[in-house]
Amino acid sequence: MSVQPVHINGEWRPSTGSKTFTRINPANREVLSGEFPVSPWEEIDEVLEAAHTAFKEVRDFAPERFADFLEAYAAEIETRIDDIVAAANEETALPVSPRLKDGEMVRTIDQLRQAAQAARNRSWTLPTIDTKTNIRSMLGPIGPVAVFGPNNFPLAFNSIAGGDFAAAVASGNPVIAKGHSAHPRTTQLLAESAAHAAETTKMPKGFVQLIYRTSHEDGARLVADKRLGATGYTGARHAGLFLKEAADKGGNPIYLELSSINPVFILPNALSERLDDLVEEFVGSCLMGTGQFCTNPGLVVLRAGDHAEQFISAVAKKFEEAPAGTLLGEGVEQSLRAGIVAIQRTGAHIVTGNKPVDESRCCFANTLLRSTGKQFLNDPNGHQEEAFGNSSLLVVCDSDDEMIAVAEQLEGNLTGCIYSETNGADDALYDQLAGELRRYVGRLLNDKMPTGVAVSPAMNHGGPYPATGHPGFTAVGIPASLRRFAMLECYDNVRPHRLPPELRDENTIDGLSRFVDGEWTDRSLGQ
Repeated sequence: MSVQPVHINGEWRPSTGSKTFTRINPANREVLSGEFPVSPWEEIDEVLEAAHTAFKEVRDFAPERFADFLEAYAAEIETRIDDIVAAANEETALPVSPRLKDGEMVRTIDQLRQAAQAARNRSWTLPTIDTKTNIRSMLGPIGPVAVFGPNNFPLAFNSIAGGDFAAAVASGNPVIAKGHSAHPRTTQLLAESAAHAAETTKMPKGFVQLIYRTSHEDGARLVADKRLGATGYTGARHAGLFLKEAADKGGNPIYLELSSINPVFILPNALSERLDDLVEEFVGSCLMGTGQFCTNPGLVVLRAGDHAEQFISAVAKKFEEAPAGTLLGEGVEQSLRAGIVAIQRTGAHIVTGNKPVDESRCCFANTLLRSTGKQFLNDPNGHQEEAFGNSSLLVVCDSDDEMIAVAEQLEGNLTGCIYSETNGADDALYDQLAGELRRYVGRLLNDKMPTGVAVSPAMNHGGPYPATGHPGFTAVGIPASLRRFAMLECYDNVRPHRLPPELRDENTIDGLSRFVDGEWTDRSLGQ
């Protein structure tokens, strides 16, 4: 098998590493052709130096330069959609349509263009001016950003094309992309488009670079290196926390998306009002994409009663009737089984599933577990083990108070949802639950399953630990996502001609609002 090249300092070249890895097609477990290198520290060191050199150059670039690159990159991807989608399909078994070509690809291109717009209008910089003291501040680029992409979104969260990449570039930073081992060919094709766009828009050679894999130790050295500005990571909790410990020791910020079970509370009167609809919504959300969404509803809380039993029976039947989808790889399959076993140790029992169904591909039966509110409260941590995939846990509580007590024991999550009766019969219970959930979730939903994540300026794809490493930031939503890869720059009595354009007396940037003497305004000073 041929070993694929890495992209370092503007060149595609053979890796200097001696170790390689292969990938499989999850739909048939066949090993795909081609090997990909594991980069040694000497190569990573070179990548860091090239990114560091590139940052020295781009610090003085006009924002339009980054916007031009992002727009050129989006256009490059559009010319290679079929090839990129085909590679992603082969490496992940995610369907070409509607998932990859009609969904993820559209979102990937759109968020690159949204990031370009944010780079131009500068709203993400939050310029602030105090005329009395002549102190002025704004957000500016932090330095080279390393991006670790996940396995479940090979396009929209890809390390060299996804949301973290777009945000890092739009805020003026070079990117070191660390590809995911599950879809390296997809990442390679995207990197080829990025490299061509960088060349045509005359970006420095080290502005976008790609390596595929590192050892754990070298990954830790990378995120802690003083030449690095920040890291964006999406993936498993244990690996993310390992990197966070290293980054913290090195004094570097790292933004993590780790795990989330996304609790859904279905209140009693909502269940009696529209039981069949709730069954359909939950099953559709839980099994969508074989449950491999970070916002998959992995925990549903019900109050005991006839309607709860009917809901459970109907969901179990649909789980049994629905075909088991293909998982992203052998590692995901093993992790799903381990997560289910961990939840069972709490006393939860299997309603349906929990068995292999097709050894020829990476898959596992649609699995539904059940526990009681009392069992949950006896072991809240064990009940919140993430079983990433086509699985969910139902917790049946004896009373409203027990439902509230369950909410009080939740870990941090990306989302939390409450379904309530249309005419207000559940409002008193809703108010109590929402007050608790609001503390533990980044995005609170009503009467809507959490799986959709819109690329909207108002979106929060974040939340308290362990959903992420910091509750104050989002991985989705422009311009807010750009602020993760920025530092606050303050200018005290700096001469006017030395100030960045955003902080000068005259506001020359169309549409830019600035916080001047306690008020937001788009006017120039003195007007």
